[in-house]
Amino acid sequence: KTPSLTTDCVVRDNEKRVLLVRRKSEPAKGGFALPGGFVDIGETVEAACRREVLEETGITVGALHLVGVYSDPRRDPRGHNVSIAYTARVAGSPQPRAGSDAEAAMWIEDWRSLDLGFDHAWIIADAAKIESR
Repeated sequence: KTPSLTTDCVVRDNEKRVLLVRRKSEPAKGGFALPGGFVDIGETVEAACRREVLEETGITVGALHLVGVYSDPRRDPRGHNVSIAYTARVAGSPQPRAGSDAEAAMWIEDWRSLDLGFDHAWIIADAAKIESR
C-alpha cells in the first residue's frame, strides 16, 4: 500500500489575490482550501492540477510552476496523501464559479485571516517565496 497522490494549486490574479474554495464535503467541510484533488490513473500531475482548478472554480490555468512536494502523513485526515503543489497566474480577474466538490469559489486578498484546511497556508506561504524571486 502506498500514499495517494494529490495536487494543489495557488492561483493568483492581477491583484495578487489567491483563489480559494469553500469545501462542500469533509474533511474541512465549510472551510477554505486551495483548489486541488486526486490524480487519476494515466493522468500527469500537471494535467490533474489544471483539471481540478477548472472543475472546482471554472477557471482555466496555463503555465504551472512547482512550489513543492508536501508529504507529511498527517496532512490529510483521510490518510497519507502526498501533494505536488503548483502556482499559476491568470490574466485579469476572471469570475470563479463553484463546481465539483466546492461549495463556493472566490478570490481572497487576505488569506492569512482564514483558517485554511490541510497544510494550505504553508503551501501559499511557500508559493509567495517563489513568486517574489
